[in-house]
Amino acid sequence: MTTVSIFEHATFPLGPFEPYEHNPILRPVGDTWESANLYNPAALVVDDKVVLLYRAHAADIVSHIGIATSDDGFHFEREAAPILSPEHDYERFGCEDPRVVFIDGTYYLTYTGWDRHQARLCLATSTNLRSWTKHGPLFEDFDTFATVAPWGHGWSKAGVIVPFMMQGTWWMYFGEGAIYWATSDDLIHWTPGTRDTEPMYTPTPWSFDRDLVEIGTSPVLTDGGLLVMLTNGAIRRWRGDRMDVDYRCGQIAIDPSNPRKVMARTQEPWLEPQSFEEKHGLVSNVTFVEGLVFFKGRWLAYYGQSDTTLAVAIHDPAQPWSTVGSGG
Repeated sequence: MTTVSIFEHATFPLGPFEPYEHNPILRPVGDTWESANLYNPAALVVDDKVVLLYRAHAADIVSHIGIATSDDGFHFEREAAPILSPEHDYERFGCEDPRVVFIDGTYYLTYTGWDRHQARLCLATSTNLRSWTKHGPLFEDFDTFATVAPWGHGWSKAGVIVPFMMQGTWWMYFGEGAIYWATSDDLIHWTPGTRDTEPMYTPTPWSFDRDLVEIGTSPVLTDGGLLVMLTNGAIRRWRGDRMDVDYRCGQIAIDPSNPRKVMARTQEPWLEPQSFEEKHGLVSNVTFVEGLVFFKGRWLAYYGQSDTTLAVAIHDPAQPWSTVGSGG
């Protein structure tokens, strides 16, 4: 089994991306574990196929992680059984929102364990994408909302591992609310680089990510040497006694020689709710990116639509930002 690196053909900002005209590409199906909602996928290229690890659940909203493969990146064949399901108390109501990376023959999967009180960033490893060893929660007492809207207890989600060493160690970027970094000597045990009151990146006032930011996809190394990650940002609005959210997708860039600092961000979202599926669902007005691959000459960004269906957006490197709208 060979896994293709995504560290090629990239610039910052990466794009433009256009939603695939036949979205959604995966929907809930049947009356099983994936019958109600299917969304938020991680993505890899393995043996010249795109592999998605996606979150899905039935009406009970207990999430499992399933797997689907495609020869073209758009038409997927899913496997009947999930590859990861709740087993332990810390995840008894869901294994959610996977991100995955391949390093030296091992797949490292970060996901959220949910017990309906705390969200915990967890880690699992595999050599074949089907059989997984769970290593439990990574940051039990860390609250990634500490500077945004503190939970008063541990809360951590959304971790992406950089698949090469920087400054002689392994790095992870993580966080919902604000974004933090952690390092490891063995890719299993991780230590946050700061306290939860000292994030490396926070929401930007009066912007599309003014209320929270969250790591989206695994990083891409650009031609200019920048580490680029697609991110998620949100605006929250109160309508009477109900809060609406609007999730859009941005980008940040980090210099590997100074990996503790975000050095650039996109000023506008590269993806936002537009279609019916993106404006209506379990949580409406959401485009939520977690998977990114370079496949057959194009970048494919996979995302969830309103926590209900799964879609893809496409970037052709032959059409950079400067040609959009210019007729070039």
